[in-house]
Formats: sequence, structure tokens, C-alpha cells
Amino acid sequence: MTTRALEAGADLLQDKTPLQALDTYMDGFHFYNGDFNGQMEAHHYCGHLSEKVIQCVIFDGNGKDAKIIGVEYVLSRELFEALPTEEKHLWHSHAYEVRSGQLIAPRIPRVAEHELMKKLATTYGKTWHTWHTDRHEEIPSGAPTLMMGFTRDGQIDEQMVAERDERFGVSSTANRQNRADIDYPPIDPDADAWQKGVIMQAEIRREDAR
Repeated sequence: MTTRALEAGADLLQDKTPLQALDTYMDGFHFYNGDFNGQMEAHHYCGHLSEKVIQCVIFDGNGKDAKIIGVEYVLSRELFEALPTEEKHLWHSHAYEVRSGQLIAPRIPRVAEHELMKKLATTYGKTWHTWHTDRHEEIPSGAPTLMMGFTRDGQIDEQMVAERDERFGVSSTANRQNRADIDYPPIDPDADAWQKGVIMQAEIRREDAR
């Protein structure tokens, strides 16, 4: 049986409930924690587990050949503030991503996107990339990499943003103006820890069997 035939059978007969729950598409940008030059666009397909928890699968594109490159978990401000300090260092804030206009939810009504961004502005995300297609890796290899989000103007590659905006027919500048009325509360000082020189990454360590 060919792969296409197997896919057709799966599409008709198998339950896709968890996938169908990923009903929100957002596009934004990440960089490698500890490597500020490693910046890339990230396509998020997300679902709300509750009003306080969102989970996202991240792709390197939005076409049929897009590769899954990682995951992101998003917590409400309330849940994040209850985390221990060491755990908070793994998370990044979303306030600037929203305020800058760089985080978008393509092709949904402006009012609906504004409400979504209003909610996300107070949240925090923990993002792991497992396949570094931006580095032209042919397979996912090595340890997962902790990613971060941008926190102020002048950090991101503006050409990358301009090319994304043109592709989607949006304007990050216009988004910034439209989101000026959103309330941006103070960011927890233990988030975005890279700004204070706290760089954390995963490693694969071999241990002898006991």
C-alpha cells in the first residue's frame, strides 16, 4: 500500500480530535537562547487547554511540506508568577511581541485578533525547538534548544519582519498603532532571563546503566 493510500485511509477513519483542537494560527519570531544571531520565523498552531494554558505546535512554514520544529507552552500571568525562580528562567514574556505588532494571527477579523493579542500580552511562553531547519538540518538531531522572544526595538532583523509582512499582506507598524490601547503590565523580573546573562540550554548526557 502506498503512503498516499495510507494517508487517505487515516484521513477517513481515524479520530483527529487533538489536532482539531489546534484551531488558532499565529506567526511570530524566535531566537536561540544564548545566540542572538539565530533568529527565525515560527508558525504556531495552537489550542486552548483552558483560560490559563495554551499549547502550540510550531512549524517552519504553513504549507503542506512544513516541518514540525518545536512546541511552545503558554501560561497566564497568574500561573507563571507561582513558578519557582529557576523554572521562570526558561520562559519568555509576550508583551513586546504583541506591542511591536510582530506577533500576528493571520486572516482573522481585526477585532478578534485584537482581543487575542490583549490576552497574550500578559502571558509567558516556554519554547523548545527540536529541528533546526533554519540551519539546513536534514533531520532533527541533538538536544532540543530553548528559544526566546524579543523584548525591545532594535533586536530583530527588520528585513525578516518586512518579508513576512509582505507575504501575509500585513503591517507590523500598523499593528503596533492598533494595539497601543492594550494594557501591558510589568514583566516578571525572572522572565527573559537572558537579558541578565542567565543562559539555559538542554544537553544530552550519557550515563552508565546501573
